[in-house]
Amino acid sequence: MTITSVQTVLPSRFAANSSQKREEKPPPQIHSVPDFPFKGYQAPQPEGFAQSQANPNSAIVIDNGSHLVKAGWSFDKTPRFVLPPVMSRYRDRKLARQCQFIGYDAYLDATTRGQLKGAFDPGSNVVSNWDVMEGVLDYIFLKMGVDGSNGGVDRPILMTEPIANLGYPRKMMNEILFECYNAPSVSYGIDSLFAYRYNKGTDGLVISSSHTSTHVIPVLNSKPLLNNCTRLNWGGLNNAEYLAKLLKLKYPTFPAKVSDHQMEDMVRKHCYISEDFDRELGGYLDWTGLEARDHVIQYPFTEHIVVEKSEEELARIAERKKESGRRLQEQAAKMRLEKLVKKEQELEYWKSIQERLASETKKEIRRILESEDVKDEVQLERMIRELEKSIKRSRNRDLGIEEEEQQPEEMTFPLLDTPDEELDEAGLKEKRHQRLMKSNVDARARAKAEKEREKARVEEEERLDREKRENDFENWIAERRTNRQIILQKIKDRDRMKADLGNRKSLASQQRMKTLANLASDGPKKRRRGNEDDDFGANDDDWGVYRTVAKDEQSDDEEEEDLGAVLNGLETELLTYDPEFTENHTLAAQTDWTKSLVHAFLRGPWPFDPESQREAHQMHLNVERIRVPEVVFKPSIAGVDQSGLVEIAADIVNQRFSDVQDQTRLLRDVFLTGGNTLFQGFDERLRNELRGVVPLEAELRVRRAKDPVLDAWKGAAQWAGEAEGFGKSSVSRQEYLEKGSEYIKEHDLGNVTW
Repeated sequence: MTITSVQTVLPSRFAANSSQKREEKPPPQIHSVPDFPFKGYQAPQPEGFAQSQANPNSAIVIDNGSHLVKAGWSFDKTPRFVLPPVMSRYRDRKLARQCQFIGYDAYLDATTRGQLKGAFDPGSNVVSNWDVMEGVLDYIFLKMGVDGSNGGVDRPILMTEPIANLGYPRKMMNEILFECYNAPSVSYGIDSLFAYRYNKGTDGLVISSSHTSTHVIPVLNSKPLLNNCTRLNWGGLNNAEYLAKLLKLKYPTFPAKVSDHQMEDMVRKHCYISEDFDRELGGYLDWTGLEARDHVIQYPFTEHIVVEKSEEELARIAERKKESGRRLQEQAAKMRLEKLVKKEQELEYWKSIQERLASETKKEIRRILESEDVKDEVQLERMIRELEKSIKRSRNRDLGIEEEEQQPEEMTFPLLDTPDEELDEAGLKEKRHQRLMKSNVDARARAKAEKEREKARVEEEERLDREKRENDFENWIAERRTNRQIILQKIKDRDRMKADLGNRKSLASQQRMKTLANLASDGPKKRRRGNEDDDFGANDDDWGVYRTVAKDEQSDDEEEEDLGAVLNGLETELLTYDPEFTENHTLAAQTDWTKSLVHAFLRGPWPFDPESQREAHQMHLNVERIRVPEVVFKPSIAGVDQSGLVEIAADIVNQRFSDVQDQTRLLRDVFLTGGNTLFQGFDERLRNELRGVVPLEAELRVRRAKDPVLDAWKGAAQWAGEAEGFGKSSVSRQEYLEKGSEYIKEHDLGNVTW
């Protein structure tokens, strides 16, 4: 496919910025990509367990997120350990032992990364791999220095869980905590409600956008109304997957491998929420300011290094080349002198032969000539004459004398009119030679006459064209425009044909294969037996087959006219005489990368060198920076058949709460939590769009959690430190044994039994 067929040209937009196009853009700001998130060895912290022995109300708090698991003691200000819920297990043949790596340790090397497994069901926040989950809990308890009696933890455990968690995952978690770790009591709560309580919220609308989903929870009188909660199946993981799909479509031949962790890092560092998505998207690829909006992501590469030589080295190389050239000139002069001496000796020899023949008989002359391998005296005379001319040219060249251009002597052919009966054998040979020379002279004369006639024809056509331009300018211009469109279409068709020949499913390739098959089936099968002759090529139309089956570009260039030269000539005439045809209308201007929307999308406002490995390993994030996080407001652009966040919140407030006071209380505190709300401009965009769908007189306040990622754990730790609420909401080991693993105690921060 040619450039003209893939590039979208924006003449109006770029023509307005013609002066800025020519300005050299500043170099791009390069952003590197992180390696795999291996954080090194993390030492255990047993002092926390010792401190918990002095505090009877202390508990182990675990925020069990699908992206990161946060763990610590209830008296801590921040979690002691934060790690992804993944495990890598393989058998080391050299050590002959089973190796197990948890969390960030699983990203140690390629071997551990190859065996990586997650605890949660892919794309959800429900635990499905309990082997990995148990390994993560082992890692947490060992690092926290838990050393209880009988191998148990001997400390109450508070763990977060998703909204409307299924009964089976909670049952399995209870069995692990009570049976494997001998936990005295276990309690569960919803992470976003812990964060809301930690930020002192009582009445409001909690919007939790986490790794796998987004929830909108109405809260009145510090009690969540979970029957009115709504879920949007989009989160941070979906953002990374969506960005990966967009970049694969944008760079289908990208030479480096992009990991999920790197995609998440790009989303977190480079994406933001647009205040007006449609307006900003329409001008995002404008030339003005594109260098600031386009972020260049550089992947590791190996460039072909060309060692630059110093000035001294270049001078020495130049001197060596000069000396080598001087020696070559001397050798050439010596060889010319040797050839000249050889030619002079040869001339003297042939002249001596010629003088000798003057006094010999015809029989002796014939014998001497045959011994010297010379046909006759005429050939001998010609050889002497050519040697004299060659020697003269060589001497003049050495002396620097320019030879005067000699007019060719008019050739005569006297023997052609002489009958063959009057000529001897030598005369007949000379007559045949003169006939051949005369045919060559006549052919050159005909070619010269044809050239003169062609020149006269071209001059006549130019004269007629000039008269038509002067007398009928409108039709002349219209004809030039029409011819230009015809040439452009021919160029597109030719390039499309060349591109289709590389695709075996295209019509051109199928036609070519059909022609080859026909030639093979209709070939001269009996030629070897002599019963059938191959007469292919006898007809001029047979040679047209090669135009059908040829695949190389030379076939078109040799047999077709130079379409590029014809197009350049037409565009030059239009630029000269047509005031409406400008430089921006030429094919060269339309294929200019500074006018290509595709180039701006792929490579930003900078030229692209396909030979550079550095540029081949670059990704340009521009439109994706606002398109990826926009999905939470417009899920349809990613193919998600759900309402956006604003529509969900408006439905909860306006449709599910008829009391105006309840609506007012909800809108006074719209609370944002979760890692997917950390995008720049998220709260401003939500506030602006909510204002358009809620009652005009309603007071609207939107606030973000102090730490959208860690506030859930902090709120859980704060609640676990309160013996009254945490103690009443925990399921003891005795209750677990009596009422079963599915038993749960309801409280204002947890799920309810449906």
